[in-house]
Amino acid sequence: MTVTRSEYCVIACAEAWRDAGEILASPMGLIPSVGARLARLTFSPDLLLTDGEALLVRPDGTPEGWLPYRQHLALVTGGRRHVMMGASQIDRYGNQNISCIGDWARPKRQLLGVRGAPVNTLNNPTSYWVPRHSRRVFVEKVDMVCGVGYDHADGAPHHRIPRVVSDLGVFDFATPDHSMRLASLHPGVTVAQVREATGFDLVVSDEVPYTREPTARELELIREVIDPQDTRSREVGG
Repeated sequence: MTVTRSEYCVIACAEAWRDAGEILASPMGLIPSVGARLARLTFSPDLLLTDGEALLVRPDGTPEGWLPYRQHLALVTGGRRHVMMGASQIDRYGNQNISCIGDWARPKRQLLGVRGAPVNTLNNPTSYWVPRHSRRVFVEKVDMVCGVGYDHADGAPHHRIPRVVSDLGVFDFATPDHSMRLASLHPGVTVAQVREATGFDLVVSDEVPYTREPTARELELIREVIDPQDTRSREVGG
C-alpha cells in the first residue's frame, strides 16, 4: 500500500509524543493534530488532548474531562505540556518567528504576533511543524525571536525542542552546540534537496535514515478513523 508524503509527516509528528505519559498535547495544524490523535490511539495512551478551550477530549473529539484555565496554566508553566507550533521562520538554534518579516520597527510584513511562544518554549517542550520547507522559513537568523531557541534559553529548566518536522524530513538539535541536525528524510527526498531548501548549514551525518514506515494499523487509523476526509493532504500533497 503506497504511503503518501502527508502520512509520513503524520507519523513524524506523532513520534514527538511517543511514550510521553500523562501530559497535555497541544498540536497546531492539521497534520500535527492527526499525529497527536494517532499517538493517543497507539503508543501514548495516557496523552491528554484538548479542544483548545476548556475540555479534555478523546481522539474522536467527544469530551472526557474539564480543564479549568488555572490548571491549564499549571500544565503550561510546569513542563507538563508538549506543544507543536508553526514557524514563519526558524533558525539553526531553534529560534522561531511568527511575528513579523523584516525590521521590527518597520516590518515588511506583519504576521500573527508573538502570542504565547515565549511562555511555551521556556516552560514546556515545544516542537515545530513546517508544511513547506524553504529558505524563507529555515533562515540563518530569525527577524524576531518569538519561540526561544537554545542559544537564548539561558538554562530554563523546561526548555526543550524535541523535533522540527517539515514536508522534507525530521530535524533535531542533538549536537554539541544544539544546532539543527537532519535526523531523518521522508522517503523520496534527498539530502541535496534539504540542503538546497535550507538557508544555513545543517548538521548532516554520513548516513541519514528515512522516516519510519507507518504500520498497517496506523494507516488504518489515519485513513479510516482519524482523518477519513484526507484533510492532511491540504497541508502536504502527495
